[in-house]
Amino acid sequence: MFSLHVDTARTWRGGQHQALLTVRGLRRRGERAALAAQPRGELFRRAAEGGDLHALAPRGDLDLRAAWRLSRLVRDLAPDVIHAHDAHAIAVAALARTLAGRRAAPPLIASRRVDFHVRGNAFSRWKYRQVDRFICASSAIRDMLADDGVPAARTTVVHEGIDIDRIERAPRLDLHREFDLPPGCPVAGNVAALVPHKGQRYLVDAAAQLVREIPDARVLIVGAGELAGALARQIRRLRLEGRVILTGFRSDVPSVLKGLDLFVMSSITEGLGTSVLDAMAAGLAVVGTRAGGIPESVVEGETGLLAPPGDAPAMARAMACLLRNTVERRAFGAAGRRRARAAFSAERMVGETAAVYAAVAGTRPAANRAGPPGTP
Repeated sequence: MFSLHVDTARTWRGGQHQALLTVRGLRRRGERAALAAQPRGELFRRAAEGGDLHALAPRGDLDLRAAWRLSRLVRDLAPDVIHAHDAHAIAVAALARTLAGRRAAPPLIASRRVDFHVRGNAFSRWKYRQVDRFICASSAIRDMLADDGVPAARTTVVHEGIDIDRIERAPRLDLHREFDLPPGCPVAGNVAALVPHKGQRYLVDAAAQLVREIPDARVLIVGAGELAGALARQIRRLRLEGRVILTGFRSDVPSVLKGLDLFVMSSITEGLGTSVLDAMAAGLAVVGTRAGGIPESVVEGETGLLAPPGDAPAMARAMACLLRNTVERRAFGAAGRRRARAAFSAERMVGETAAVYAAVAGTRPAANRAGPPGTP
């Protein structure tokens, strides 16, 4: 099976990591996997050593020049399937298939990793009709696509995977020394992009309540993004300087995780949450929200505790409960590590993805193949 993967992002987030794990995992299985990605993006840089890499830099959904280049690539490479890993990739791949001609067009498979409703404009409806199979990162995402009118026959749930061995090999970082924290203080942490749907503002509010109950507790928020300034101002307003620390982007996240006592995922919406999976693999108990696919990874009362999305007091109570109860916290962490290895390995994810390719390749797609809006 030969798959051509398309990802248009310049940033490095969970979706790009999953794309790279998929490409590398397929190659380890002896299958050919080519990648078309932004030449100035982090995914392109990290994938360079593997070869079979092609530059693609669309400027938006309707970039016909990029679509034409991809159509030429499809004709030259003749992959069995195209796998689009983000929304813009779906658009450029759908246009490329139209330009390449229906006979030359392999099936289009699309990853769906966010629990947002699909847009309702005409072009968005058209591009999603071109997808022969959606690979949904959680059942919550599959249910949302069903609400948007996507037939169940065109969706398959494949939970995301993580490189568990990489996490286990990572050395533990002494966070107290790294961030000049008081000796022995309990440390909770969050790892996510600083964007609205990750809900860190509720985590900061929760921290204000937490330190009233556990005065020496500290909270690390690891990541970069548009809300860095707003979160810093919120921390100052609540007089949490030195208690809630914005670390910025870190390249040593597995080591940071191993230095934490507790992991917190504060998302308002979440497809599945690979940071949660990483934390579980690192042996951490998790306080999460009931947003999107998080309850599919965190088993409440077994690997962690869950709070309603946006409920800072409930989040604070759960954090305080586990920070005070060392025995339960460690038991949750051990159970989480076992669950991560059993259910969320990259090898399992790649195998299930390859099975989707095999099921879809060679079949006549049921999707409407009419041209995009405004074309004859």
